[in-house]
Amino acid sequence: MRKCFFTLIIFSSSIICSAQQSFKVIPLGIYGGGEESNLSSYMAAPANSENYVNFDAGTLRSGIEKAIKKGNFKGKSALQVIQENIKGYLISHAHLDHASGLILNSPDDTKKSIYALPSVAEILTDKYFSWKSWANFTDSGEVPHLNKYSIINLDAGKEIPMPNTDMYVTAFPLSHVKPYESTAFLVRHNSDYLLYLGDTGSDSIEQSNMLQNLWKQIAPYVNNQQLKGILIEVSFPNEQPDKSLFGHLTPKLLQSELNILNSYCQPEKLQQVPIIITHLKPVDNNIERIKKQLKEQNTLGVKYIFPVQGKKIDL
Repeated sequence: MRKCFFTLIIFSSSIICSAQQSFKVIPLGIYGGGEESNLSSYMAAPANSENYVNFDAGTLRSGIEKAIKKGNFKGKSALQVIQENIKGYLISHAHLDHASGLILNSPDDTKKSIYALPSVAEILTDKYFSWKSWANFTDSGEVPHLNKYSIINLDAGKEIPMPNTDMYVTAFPLSHVKPYESTAFLVRHNSDYLLYLGDTGSDSIEQSNMLQNLWKQIAPYVNNQQLKGILIEVSFPNEQPDKSLFGHLTPKLLQSELNILNSYCQPEKLQQVPIIITHLKPVDNNIERIKKQLKEQNTLGVKYIFPVQGKKIDL
């Protein structure tokens, strides 16, 4: 009888642990420039699925090769993962450290969708997939269209499904040096959410309310423990002058923004949401300084995660 009871406890615990995991994120690129084989790019899928979307695509193939070496996508090549597992691209903005992997791998890719705000999609088709700089693999912009990628123009604040993923996405505009528009993507699977922010300046520097509006939108999901993670950039250490931020965050500015988000949340709820730090700029000793400053100024007691290229994060 005792043996049966012990087995039941172990089985029940495994169910509980499995139920707690909602998403998996595989970083293909974690830096905000400089190292071309490691630029902003994150695959994300429901925990029990192999059908991913990509948050940005600065690096693809070399990042997937790192992920394979770390035990992901067993039995597949990097190209097979691009062709078969990535079902769409969520492009926050069209700067090359967020889009170059998509462009360079497009000749070998399969048919799928690119999701973006209209201002971002316009840059992709006018400047990159334009026949002047690269073949137009999309269904928009300069003719002829090769129609490999369907451009899905997102309406801010409106949720839409992403076919073949069991996920839905809502876009929110961000300010990345006015008037340039970046994007936050709120992805939903069943009743759970994952938030990814492209490059963004602080509201106080950008003289906007875009982050404040986003925080108000996601606070209920924090309170209900439905938000499983936030991926947000910190590009520079605190010593970077405000005039030289160019629409990016520092540790003190992130702390200020998280304080605002926390003001909309119930006590101690935000501490349960992992904060994944993206887009660190690998210049001099920036990364070590950023990590040290984030830890020293963590007055809210949030859990910071510093992603490693190719290493899966379970959320």
